[in-house]
Amino acid sequence: MTQRLVADRAGITRAADILRTGGLVAFGTETVYGLGADATNAVAVARIFAAKERPTFNPLISHFPDAAAAFVHAMADGRAHRLAHRFWPGPLTMVLPRAAGCAISDLAGAGLPSVAVRVPDSDTARALLAAAGVPVAAPSANPSGGVSPSRAEHVLDGLEGKIDAILDSGPCAVGVESTIVDLTGTHPVLLRPGGITIEALREVCPDITTPHDTSDARPVAPGRLSSHYAPTLPVRLDAQTVAPDEALLAFGAELPGSPLTWNLSQGEKLEEAAARLFAGLRFLDMEGRRRGLRAIAVQPVPTHGLGAAIGDRLSRAACPRPR
Repeated sequence: MTQRLVADRAGITRAADILRTGGLVAFGTETVYGLGADATNAVAVARIFAAKERPTFNPLISHFPDAAAAFVHAMADGRAHRLAHRFWPGPLTMVLPRAAGCAISDLAGAGLPSVAVRVPDSDTARALLAAAGVPVAAPSANPSGGVSPSRAEHVLDGLEGKIDAILDSGPCAVGVESTIVDLTGTHPVLLRPGGITIEALREVCPDITTPHDTSDARPVAPGRLSSHYAPTLPVRLDAQTVAPDEALLAFGAELPGSPLTWNLSQGEKLEEAAARLFAGLRFLDMEGRRRGLRAIAVQPVPTHGLGAAIGDRLSRAACPRPR
């Protein structure tokens, strides 16, 4: 049963408590309703993908009450500060390099060295974010592939019983998603049009560009490269045996023979496996290379539910690297 909370002090406090304890809370912003979870809690983030039945671990936008809180986790240069001064709070998301002290989980960032951050222009949303005291990852609060919700009723139509609560702040004012700008390169790149126009962005960043090539070779959004998420060691999928010079990424009962193992979930729980995936690949790669191992063998993972997303990322990790 999904709690429907009134957007008053008591409702905001209750919603913040749910977020801090690993729950899912839908909340309104000026754009659409987002499905929020503690971005530092990988298990909570995995619940977002499960509730939405989201097919891949796309990077999620982390929301903050103000720019100062956002820039604790993201490395902001002059361009970022100028955009924040002009457009925050507001429907602008910036993709920035991770800061050294970034606590946002690998799963929320899809294993990338960047994070997507935003300060919404909603008093209720910012009050919730301040009360929660953690970065809140929040894609649109609808089943994957569905229409983004601009009212609480829209959220309940698709997610009733799948999330812990909804903080009902009424209809959203903008009704379209935030504009996304990538600031990880030399020139700003518009990844997604939204509530802030490119004309307005050019007043702050005259050199902003739009991608000319939308193929996987030059992705318009983080995570589309076929060989993304790849460790240095080669990855071998659907392993039925493991060699003595291979590390093992296990799921459930572990194959014998590996000197180094990371188990995604001994209990074969897909949410736990999703939460542990990126950390496991990173650990096996670093420790495996230190020990002189030649590859990472991966046990089969079921393909239903979150297993499809796990399989997508493992396939990208195993893909031959482009020259």
